Amino acid sequence: MSPLPRSAPAVRRLMGGQTPPPLLLLLLLLCIPAAQGDCSLPPDVPNAQPDLRGLASFPEQTTITYKCNKGFVKVPGMADSVLCLNDKWSEVAEFCNRSCDVPTRLHFASLKKSYSKQNYFPEGFTVEYECRKGYKRDLTLSEKLTCLQNFTWSKPDEFCKKKQCPTPGELKNGHVNITTDLLFGASIFFSCNAGYRLVGATSSYCFAIANDVEWSDPLPDCQEISPTVKAIANDVEWSDPLPECQEISPTVKAIPAVEKPITVNFPATKYPAIPRATTSFHSSTSKNRGNPSSGMRIMSSGTMLLIAGRACVTLTVLLMVLVTIG
Repeated sequence: MSPLPRSAPAVRRLMGGQTPPPLLLLLLLLCIPAAQGDCSLPPDVPNAQPDLRGLASFPEQTTITYKCNKGFVKVPGMADSVLCLNDKWSEVAEFCNRSCDVPTRLHFASLKKSYSKQNYFPEGFTVEYECRKGYKRDLTLSEKLTCLQNFTWSKPDEFCKKKQCPTPGELKNGHVNITTDLLFGASIFFSCNAGYRLVGATSSYCFAIANDVEWSDPLPDCQEISPTVKAIANDVEWSDPLPECQEISPTVKAIPAVEKPITVNFPATKYPAIPRATTSFHSSTSKNRGNPSSGMRIMSSGTMLLIAGRACVTLTVLLMVLVTIG
């Protein structure tokens, strides 16, 4: 009956922590096969459960590892497994304990590197912080947090304050608009007076660089607007309206001029004086025959010769002009 005391705890675990009747306990022990040298179920460990990996028997050199219950954390440096040797499990001390969660994350400070990989924070444990970039340490306040009895962290003080950027100065012919302050993360805006235009950045913000803070952009320039435009408040517009393009009316194509003007000199010709006709002739059709008053007056032969002579001269001149041009 020597196996009875060693196997009794395992049987109790199977019964949900209750002690079975003696007869039932004996039957269970007889039904459990055990080879020579095999260990029984692993021992109980406070605040932990063994990872049996589905094993029904535990031969020599079998190792079983435990996992801490919810709300408990493994104590660093302590063993969390047992080994089967000579049908007995090796001894294991209580290694699961209550702990605070990961320390509070702060926007103005970060946890020191010595605590960055730690996950066990028992009651009374203290951690330290260091200021982030853009902040400076307030020596009047503590930079430490403590795990309290209820396993929550103590409330942190704001032991890191924002650094301040230098005064931006004055903007010639313009203004620097400070909306809040000059501390880390703040923004300022620039504008020019009427008649000037802004050349450069319209705003700047205070940012962290190395171990200090400075403005992201320098002050811009306010340059005088050219006289060709006039200023209205902070806007500009042209002094004169845009010109208007109108359709051009069609023009008559010019006749090319003759390279050299042609001058024709005619000798003076003395035409004989033609006496005025003294006799009028009347022609009549057969219809009006015998009625001289209704006939057509016929010009005298002298007048006809004069007209013919002038026409001949005109034609001659035109012919000479055409020959010269051609």
